[in-house]
Amino acid sequence: MSKIKVFTDSTADLSKELLEKYDISVIPLYIVLNDVSYRDGVDLTTKEMYQLVQEHQVLPKTSAPTVEDFKSAFRPWVQKGYDVIYMGLSSELSVTYQSACLAAQELDKDKIHIIDSLNLSTGIGLLVLEAAEMVQQGMDAKSIVKKIKEDVPKVRSSFFIDTLKFLHMGGRCSSVQMLAGTVLRIRPQIIVQNGGMIVGSKYRGNRKRCLDGFYQDHVGTSTGLRLNRVFISHSACPLEEVEYLKNKLQSQFQIEEILVTEAGMVISSHCGPKTIGILYMED
Repeated sequence: MSKIKVFTDSTADLSKELLEKYDISVIPLYIVLNDVSYRDGVDLTTKEMYQLVQEHQVLPKTSAPTVEDFKSAFRPWVQKGYDVIYMGLSSELSVTYQSACLAAQELDKDKIHIIDSLNLSTGIGLLVLEAAEMVQQGMDAKSIVKKIKEDVPKVRSSFFIDTLKFLHMGGRCSSVQMLAGTVLRIRPQIIVQNGGMIVGSKYRGNRKRCLDGFYQDHVGTSTGLRLNRVFISHSACPLEEVEYLKNKLQSQFQIEEILVTEAGMVISSHCGPKTIGILYMED
């Protein structure tokens, strides 16, 4: 097996089981709530974060890992002769990517390969697992990096947002939009595009009707969906709704594995509870 170590960050929203299965290491981002800093996925659960937000009516602020965080994570592996492959949160959404690049330059830019996922949540996770599988197959680092970069634009990530409150509190939704969304009970579709987020369709009505609309808009009658792996990722979403979308996927496609993951604190602090997304790759 090649001497390659795969890294990602906490916004990839990969479960502990997947991280252990594929030997992937995670560099956490941070949230700051009431002047207390927490490492995403380490110091506080998403459920606990929501409880604190509800109690204090203050949205957490998020921050990227420092250059030193990355250097501390990468250095032991480089010293042992490993190539390091890292991909994390989109460069359009955070300075995390830039911090990783600086760390690579200061340590060993020939042994540390930084890939801009141009994505978030398990849109990153799809690429990370693909890289880890290629490591297990014995591919060399340069070939893996080349293949992953080719697949970056093939990732399709979209989420159904239940409330505009968190987007509003985070400065991503105006007060007028917030008021209109509250009065009309508009639930928007968020699409990852070119590394950033845009608003897609806007849904009204009960949750089931909205979920059906979201599924049709994002998956529809897709003929290019890559059948090896699809993620359903959510933040404090009812499990029956997760199963509902999973059953729709299973009835329409012969997917090898549909993985369900829960969003960490950083992703959840922007999207809010009852958010659910479907993330896949196209051939």
